[in-house]
Amino acid sequence: MTSELRRPARTFTIRQLCREFQTTPRALRFYEDKGLLSPARQGLNRVYSYKDRARLQLILRGKRVGLALAEIREILELYGKGDGEAAQNAKALRKFRERIIALEQQREDIGHALDILQKACSTLEEQLSRVRPDLLPQAEEYDRMVRARVDGHHEPAFMR
Repeated sequence: MTSELRRPARTFTIRQLCREFQTTPRALRFYEDKGLLSPARQGLNRVYSYKDRARLQLILRGKRVGLALAEIREILELYGKGDGEAAQNAKALRKFRERIIALEQQREDIGHALDILQKACSTLEEQLSRVRPDLLPQAEEYDRMVRARVDGHHEPAFMR
């Protein structure tokens, strides 16, 4: 059975894809301008196929993990080469492993930066406690506010 027979014949509007993937029409048009999507046209309307939808899903996943559009394009261009997608999978695997290495390095760099900042905060708090202890509650307030933002909780003004 060919792959065309297994794929639904359903089409999608730009609005449907934007709603499903929580993106904007501008983003879809941008991907089209970059040659990553090729919707059909019915008059002035874009008509996205099942293949376009799958490509959009891959584009957004690639972006989410930090792949450049050029890297995503390299992977997408290997689709349908008649090798059971082996070349596409090998390229994707290579790009994903490269990205893992880069992200692990970033995580290590962030860990070092956090250590430096935490030590600096401890030193500054220690100095302030000797010289101007009245300023320490403000530092604690700032720390509480930053932690709330990082955790995704924005405190109401009356709690500050």
